[in-house]
Amino acid sequence: MASFGAVSQTDLGRRRQELRRLRRVRSAAVVWQTLAASAMAGGLLWWIAQPAWLIARSEQVKVEGNQWLSDKAVRSLVPLSYPQSLWGIQPQALAEKLESTGPIAKAKVTRNLFPPSLTVEVAERLPVAVAQPTAMLRSNSDREKVGWLDARGGWMPSESYSAVRSANSSIGPGSSPGTQPQHPLPTLKVIGPLELYRASWPKFYQGLSTLTVKVFEIDWQNPNNLILKTEIGTVHLGPYSSRTIEQLKVLDRMRQLPKQLSSSKIAYIDLKNPANPIVHLPEPPPSLESSTPAPTPALN
Repeated sequence: MASFGAVSQTDLGRRRQELRRLRRVRSAAVVWQTLAASAMAGGLLWWIAQPAWLIARSEQVKVEGNQWLSDKAVRSLVPLSYPQSLWGIQPQALAEKLESTGPIAKAKVTRNLFPPSLTVEVAERLPVAVAQPTAMLRSNSDREKVGWLDARGGWMPSESYSAVRSANSSIGPGSSPGTQPQHPLPTLKVIGPLELYRASWPKFYQGLSTLTVKVFEIDWQNPNNLILKTEIGTVHLGPYSSRTIEQLKVLDRMRQLPKQLSSSKIAYIDLKNPANPIVHLPEPPPSLESSTPAPTPALN
């Protein structure tokens, strides 16, 4: 029994030593694993922070899907400051901000690792008219306000579109090969401060786009008298109101007027009361004032 007790004590001592050794090995392994993980994390952070993973200039933003807006114009709309870490960029947030701007209807932003860059795919709102603050552009301030309107009233600077070239403060399509859009640029012109008609424009343009009578110009400078220049003559509508769409319908029914009366004999067409359109004739010379004909009711 005494021999057994001595052996057991010796064996227990050895086991205790082995357990202590194993604990030290495990502790060392944990320490090394922690150090290795920290080193890898630090190395990854260092790698990510290297200049190679920065969006340092706008040229690293690739633009796709644009038919009207130039690449430069789309890049200018991307809300980024440079340099910017590729990993800190939130593509969905950028896309949502782009879609909140006038010219962009839909946007998708993706990150590219090799080489570090962004791809911005856009669908544009198509311009439907030229917006011009005044009939005569007398100052640089007036020229800067010349731009494009979409059907929703969104305004875009004239230089936004790659097919646009400024000439004598007017807007027109460019002639350089490879810059022409797939659709012809609009020639319809809207004259007047944008704030006067922006809220009314979507509904007004919806009615205007259904006309068979061609409209060349809309003069919105005087809110009390909306004036259209059309292929059948100048038309006075009065102030924009709930009756304006009905006035446009009456105008369309008058498209045969040139067959009955030469446009040179028409001063303007008064549609302020769409139920009673009136064709005003030009004022005669003073010597013939006594023979001035009365305004002619229009046939519709």
